[in-house]
Amino acid sequence: MLSFFKPKPVLKDLLADSFIDIHSHILPGIDDGAKNIQDTINLTKSLEGFGISQFVTTPHISHYIWDNTPQTILNTYTETKQLLERENINTPFKAAAEYFMDDWFEKHFRDEKLLTLKDNYVLVEMSYMNAPLELYKILFDLQVAGYIPVLAHPERYVFYHSNFNEYDKLKRAGCKFQLNLLSIVGYYGGEITKIAEELLKKGMYDFGGTDIHHVKHIRAFYEKVNSRNISNLKEVIANNSFFKF
Repeated sequence: MLSFFKPKPVLKDLLADSFIDIHSHILPGIDDGAKNIQDTINLTKSLEGFGISQFVTTPHISHYIWDNTPQTILNTYTETKQLLERENINTPFKAAAEYFMDDWFEKHFRDEKLLTLKDNYVLVEMSYMNAPLELYKILFDLQVAGYIPVLAHPERYVFYHSNFNEYDKLKRAGCKFQLNLLSIVGYYGGEITKIAEELLKKGMYDFGGTDIHHVKHIRAFYEKVNSRNISNLKEVIANNSFFKF
């Protein structure tokens, strides 16, 4: 009976010394994450302080908003890595991308190799307003092209909240689910926390990610986890060891 009243853990304390983050925006000036190298230094030091052992930085690639290319990302990554090493920041990291699923994306993955989290695992997202009209065609074609879609923060797509069956449909379509860890401390609001909790309860998440953009995100990792499914959450966090490099 006493275990029912056990204090909820602080989010950062769940990351331990082996967490591999697969979703972050720490490259400077390339999207809506770090604005400059000092931001990058501060964010990376914070990730180190949480005990994160490795991380993958995933700048947005959205042709109509953030028109990055694999080459511009890799060039920025190389420059950033050198600058961080000069600051004695040596946590291993590599660059991938967070791809916005739209008509341009489908043409892109047919013609060019994607920046993946590992092997053929590719991080994808969609609009917060609505799903792409041809979402399931995109997901199907992406897998035919040899990739495994990892859907970023499914709990944040509010148009699915009133029809939970859509999450089952996405899983059946081959999507892996990546939880934004800040969703379980209420950073994005109570409704999103509620959906994240339900997805956790049903065991639908495969991986977790910080989705770090700025210092406000860092502060939120000092908040207590708002979940009754801590064991499931710990399992999701542990699953990220798959991405070790």
